[in-house]
Amino acid sequence: MTHVSARRGAVYVSVAATAWGTGGAAGSLLFETGGLGPVGVSLWRYLLGAAFLLTLAPRPSSSTSRLTWRVLPIGFGMAVYQTAYFAAIAHSGVAVATVVTMGATPVFTALGSRFLLRERLGRVALASLAAALTGLALLTAETALQARTSSVAGIGFALASAAGYAGVTLFSRRHRDDPRGTAIGGFVVGAACLAPFALAEGVVPEMSLATAALLVYLGAVPTALAYGLYFRALTALSATTVSIISLGEAVGAALLGVAAFGEHLTLLAWSGCVLLLAAVAVLAARPQAGREAG
Repeated sequence: MTHVSARRGAVYVSVAATAWGTGGAAGSLLFETGGLGPVGVSLWRYLLGAAFLLTLAPRPSSSTSRLTWRVLPIGFGMAVYQTAYFAAIAHSGVAVATVVTMGATPVFTALGSRFLLRERLGRVALASLAAALTGLALLTAETALQARTSSVAGIGFALASAAGYAGVTLFSRRHRDDPRGTAIGGFVVGAACLAPFALAEGVVPEMSLATAALLVYLGAVPTALAYGLYFRALTALSATTVSIISLGEAVGAALLGVAAFGEHLTLLAWSGCVLLLAAVAVLAARPQAGREAG
């Protein structure tokens, strides 16, 4: 496996977060044009993501046989956080589900990284985490307050989604010798976990040029490219650093909503964008300062 520097790893996860920020919009459009539900979209996303990675790098690595058992928890975790996130949306709405899931993920990751991986959080990462969470709260505060009353079940599903995502990050950080194989195996196992639910919901899309283009985009950019870079970044950066930089996804999604869908951001939300971007930029510029020897 080619060595990845900390600086390059920060660039990789920044690009991944930007790509993830477009995934929600692509999925929402697929609900309308393709007649698919959330689980069906997730199933196609994972299957096409695996197909793209296999096509771009068809030769298996020497460590593929050792990955067989590792991809099971990765794929299960991916299926859990995807499904739990959609369940949180159904019970509490998009705004609350997003802020709870994205806010809890780096916290869970930081705790797991400290106690399971012995990676101590440095002062820069602690400050960046606090600033990023504050920015996320400001960015989503008004929408969350306007949302309908959140249920206990919705909050629980959002926390379960965050725990699943943190688990995938921590496990991938510990077992990081083959990021491509991890991504492909995780997609396949995740798709297998989702398949029964997708079949019950409806898995065959209403095909049109727009649907085909959206499926290709969703599988190629926010899935194959983003997760491929994400797993590569985990070979060079601590799990917490990766999770904090990933919060830039919220800014990307907000800006896409403004540019492509005519959404309006308040001054408070713009302040949150600036603060969140500043926190991510500081940590991305100094990725090695994100942790201390533990």
